[in-house]
Amino acid sequence: MEEGRETLGVKLRNFELRDVDDFMVWASDEEVTRLCMWETYRSREVAENYIQKTAMVHPWYKAICVGDRAVGAISLDRSADTTSCRAEIGYVVARRWWGKGVASQAVHLALSTAFVDMPGLERVEGLVEPHNLASQRVLEKAGFVKEGLLRKYRRAKGRTRDLYIYRFLDTDLRQST
Repeated sequence: MEEGRETLGVKLRNFELRDVDDFMVWASDEEVTRLCMWETYRSREVAENYIQKTAMVHPWYKAICVGDRAVGAISLDRSADTTSCRAEIGYVVARRWWGKGVASQAVHLALSTAFVDMPGLERVEGLVEPHNLASQRVLEKAGFVKEGLLRKYRRAKGRTRDLYIYRFLDTDLRQST
C-alpha cells in the first residue's frame, strides 16, 4: 500500500512529532485507555518522547488519520522470535470516532499491506478482552476468526486478563480478493 492511501476518508501514515497534541486526545482519555494494555498518558512531554523514540522508529506503527489529523494508532508487532511468521495487531481510536467505522477501515488498510511490508508474515493475531465487544466487532468485520479464549493470558494494569484470540491468515487475504 502506498503511504497515505485513503479508503473512505481514513488513511494510515507514519507518526510525526506534530501529532503529539492529537495523540494526547486519546492517550490521555481514561475512557479510551481503560480498554488498552498501556497506562493513560498524563504528560505531553512523555507522549512526545514516546512518539519520537517508539512510534517513529517502530517497523510498523502508524497514525490512523481522518483528513490529516491523527485520530488513533495502529501497530503490528512481530514476536521476539525473528523466525516468527506471526504478528499481533493493536489499535486505538479517539472516543469521538468510536462507532464510525474508523477502526474497521484502519484494520482493513493494515491487512492490505501487512503481508507485503513484513516478509514471512503468515498470521496476524488480535487479542481482545471478552467484555470489549466493539473491538471484537472490528476484527470480525475485517475477516478475523475467533479461535478461542486464552485464560489468564496477560497481566496489565495490575490484573491478569483473559483474552479472546482472533486470527487472520495470509490465505484469508487471497480468498477475500
